[in-house]
Amino acid sequence: MRIDVPDLTRSSKDAVTGIPSPLHGRLQSAVRLCTAALMVFAVSGCATTDPRDPLEPLNRGIYEFNDAIDRGVVKPVAQAYIAVVPQTGRTGVSNFFGNIYDVWNVINNALQGKVSTAFSDLGRIALNTTVGLLGVVDVASRVGLDKSDEDLGQTLGWWGIGHGPYLVLPFLGPSSVRDGVGTLTQIYFDPIFQIDDATTQWSLAGLRLISLRADLLGAGAVLDTAASDRYAFLRDAYFQRRRSQLWDGNPPRLKDGVSRRQMPAAGVQPSIVELPSVWRLPASQEPPAQPGQDAASDEALAPPLQTSARLN
Repeated sequence: MRIDVPDLTRSSKDAVTGIPSPLHGRLQSAVRLCTAALMVFAVSGCATTDPRDPLEPLNRGIYEFNDAIDRGVVKPVAQAYIAVVPQTGRTGVSNFFGNIYDVWNVINNALQGKVSTAFSDLGRIALNTTVGLLGVVDVASRVGLDKSDEDLGQTLGWWGIGHGPYLVLPFLGPSSVRDGVGTLTQIYFDPIFQIDDATTQWSLAGLRLISLRADLLGAGAVLDTAASDRYAFLRDAYFQRRRSQLWDGNPPRLKDGVSRRQMPAAGVQPSIVELPSVWRLPASQEPPAQPGQDAASDEALAPPLQTSARLN
């Protein structure tokens, strides 16, 4: 004996009376909604594979939004900027905004205890603002005052605060919880936004954005051809770059048998808090490492603040 079970999700009429059922539309919508929810859940669960990026579904959505804004507005304007403004003019604009940013280099180097570098950056500002015509000409670099590259996110990391989850900020791009706090703080106190006139504020901010984007057009072309997953590529590049910046361009090697306590080359001060440990012998009296000693046991002797900063 065969019993036919009516499929209420496909029939537009009641299975018994043949009269159109008011429940049909609701039931069909509910089935579709549940199916869509299950698909979103499955995609979200599969997308989160990097432990540094627990918010990957959200971050990918923000990345797509930023990418659409960039491709539709910012990139075309940057290309027009390069086509219209000669190289000398673009360099002057970049130098001008770099001179303003040197204020943050002074502050962050001072907060990291790099007193000599902070004074060097202060000298850059004084020289470029006066002789260099408000920073349009980078006179300081020509006389040996090299430009540093510090920000509040690096300073927080120098003091042992971990980077936290990876985070893509709307309009600003790759970041992390720690670096996002630093970025938003610097934006709030940006010297440009301390100008009273709103038109001048946003004009300068827009010109700076276009100048920065124009400098990255070459990198964008490489990214388009080399990366199958642009999002993952940018995320990995972000973490590599931040680690290099925390160590002032000379990070220690962690996975090739070299001790994590290996310091940068002579004359290079790392962006990491270095506290003396009462439990450690002076370097000249330390016994040689035993064969097979791993990095974890070596790291256990390091000060807690130093350890937490290096691992981030």
